[in-house]
This record gives sequence, structure tokens and C-alpha cells, in this order.
Amino acid sequence: MITIVLAGGLSLIFTLIGTPRLIKFLTARQYGQFIREDGPKEHLVKRGTPTMGGIVIVAATVLAYFVAHLVRWTEPTLSGVLLLALTASLGFLGFLDDWAKISQERSLGLTARGKLIGQFSIGAVFAVIALNFPDERGLRPASQFVSFLRDVPWLYLPFIVAVLWILFLVMAWSNAVNLTDGLDGLAAGSATLVFAAFAIVNIWQFNQWCARTSTAGPRCYEVRDPHDVAVVALALAGACFGFLWWNAKPAKIFMGDTGSMALGGALAGLSVLTRTELLLVIMGFLFVMEAGSVTLQVAYFKATRGKRIFKMSPIHHHFELLGWQEVTVTIRFWIIGGICVALGLGIFYAEWVVGQ
Repeated sequence: MITIVLAGGLSLIFTLIGTPRLIKFLTARQYGQFIREDGPKEHLVKRGTPTMGGIVIVAATVLAYFVAHLVRWTEPTLSGVLLLALTASLGFLGFLDDWAKISQERSLGLTARGKLIGQFSIGAVFAVIALNFPDERGLRPASQFVSFLRDVPWLYLPFIVAVLWILFLVMAWSNAVNLTDGLDGLAAGSATLVFAAFAIVNIWQFNQWCARTSTAGPRCYEVRDPHDVAVVALALAGACFGFLWWNAKPAKIFMGDTGSMALGGALAGLSVLTRTELLLVIMGFLFVMEAGSVTLQVAYFKATRGKRIFKMSPIHHHFELLGWQEVTVTIRFWIIGGICVALGLGIFYAEWVVGQ
């Protein structure tokens, strides 16, 4: 437990201290954000705000994880390192996208095909590794079952299908968080809530872990390395929370695709490693709502040849164009996110209680 708390505290401190230094570095080199011309006009004043702040989120998470293990003299696990690798790899892909925007001085970075190829490659490697390398009990980081609160026995997937399922989750969640990152503090604050929830889920799974034969009950959890995954989850929560200090309105820095793609991938990875893939749809419903609004808008636009459901998508821009202040949209969306997280945790705990 001390390692988990230590990682969360260290990542918080690292981002609080490291973010202003990154802001100074980026500002000196004029590495600023370019704003969509068709977006809310109030956002045009943000042009030039330093971006790629996700660098400090990813760096703080990785550093906090290894420092916490070093201080406690504990060894990293395959699950923890694999989750960090997924997060950092997608962060690097996002960095390439951010760099393309800066170097070309426009709001669009990598091509859609380039992003998809990158996400596909990273997700596929993660899936293949996670579905292999069993521990002494024969348990792999990921399973070949679709999961809700734990593996669903009758939803077994052949290996290739399981790889494609995990790949879909990685791509879907990385894009969902990327789409949510459009208002000051919205993605960082919302992600903090979900990562903290995953830390709670992992701690509970560790306390009711089947590998702890002395205390394991009939409703124990067949997961791999829950304690170490909790270390990563709370490190991510701490990093996002510390970054929020500088990212809240008026933002001094944006996380950019470097941060949003990394955080989305981390959410997908956590759902896979904790066997709660469908539960994440509830806890992270805010991100689902954002991505869903874009999908609906595009589909309706094509089907009706030019008509729109929303004034603008993602949906947070729709409410801005209705006259809501940016900070009002952000806070209300945080509230929605908090309700969804509380509901998800309640369902997770209720399933265990009812099964006793």
C-alpha cells in the first residue's frame, strides 16, 4: 500500500514542479498550439499556448513508478511495465502528431492513416504480449475472455479475436480521450477521476486476490499483479492532478495529443489488466459521450447530406455554442464524470457483496 501511495504522491510532485519548467522551455521556442478556425471564437485567444504537456504527465508517471519501487526495494512486474510501455508508446505517437502541427503551423498533425497505423501497431504489440507470458500459476496479464466486473465465462475469444478485441479497446479509448481534450482542464480532470477509481479497483482486487491463498475467498479475483497495476493507476492519477494545476482555465499549457493519446491508452490497458473492460464504459462514460457525439454527427451529416444534430462536435463545443461558459461546461462535465465513476465503483463493489 505504501508503494501505491508513494507513486501517486511522487507523480503529483513531479508534475507540479516539472510542468512550469516545460512551459518555460516550450514558450522560449514558440512551440504553441494552433486553433481550429471553425471552432468557438473564444478559443482563438488560446493560439500560441504551449502544447505537448503530456510529456511531463508520461515522464512523471514512469519516474514515480520506478522511484517508488526503488525506495521500497520491490521489483516491477510484467503487468506494470507493460502498462507503462503502452502509455509511453502512445504518448510518443501523440508527440509526433503534436510536432507535426507545430512544424507545419496548422491545427492538423499526422494524417488519419498515419495515426491509425501507429495505434494499430502499438495496440497489437501490447495485446500479443499481454496474452502471453504466464506466471507460475499460469495466469497471463490479459485473458481471452470479454470482461465486465471480472471475466465472463461464456465470452471466450480465440487468440486472434482476443488480440483484435484488445486492439479495438486501445484505439477506441485513445481516440475518445483525444476528442475530449478540447477545453481547459476537461480531459485532465476527468482522467484523474477514472485513474483514481482504477487504483481503488486494483487495491480491492489485491485484497481479495486468489493468489493470496491464506485469505482468498470464494469470490476472489483471478488477475495478474493487481498491486503493481494499482501503483501505475495512482501514479497516473497523481500526474494528471498535478498537471491540472497548470492546465485549469486559463490553461498555461495543453497536454496535446502527447497526453490525451497516452491517457486513453492507459485507460484501455487498465481495463484489460483488471478484467473490467465493459465496466470502463460506465466509469469512463464521459469519454464515450464525447466520442459518440462525433460519430453521431458524422453519420447524421452524411445520411442527411449536410444536416447536423449538434451545433458542433465533440459535444462540449455544442454547449459552448449554446452560450455556456467554457468553465461551466468543464465543471458540469466533471460532475457527470464523477457520477459515472461513483456508479461504476458501486456496481463493482455490489457484485462482490451480492456474491458472498
